[in-house]
Amino acid sequence: MSKKDDFKMFAKTRPELVSRIKTKDTSWQELYEIYDIYGDDDRAWNNYLKTNNSTNINNITDIVKKIDMDSVQKHINTAQKALGLVQELTGKSTPAVSNKGLVTPRPINKFFED
Repeated sequence: MSKKDDFKMFAKTRPELVSRIKTKDTSWQELYEIYDIYGDDDRAWNNYLKTNNSTNINNITDIVKKIDMDSVQKHINTAQKALGLVQELTGKSTPAVSNKGLVTPRPINKFFED
């Protein structure tokens, strides 16, 4: 592989570099020159690979705000119905519950309420 191909693989594994390009903090040429001189040495890339925690928290907050809770509830209900159907089809259901609690199976050696 050529040095250029090695740099492409390096950049694909580090999305922080792409975000720096998109925000115009740096250019591909500058990043390639650093890679050409230092390779993938972590010390050379510390300034470029650091993430801003406040930005990450803002991104998470934006994602949570965009969640449609009605849609989530519909998906949960659909999953519950599917699980109930599978339980019916396989005959595996949860133990019967009475007012007093779970029903325990009778001992094998007990006949006709001895």
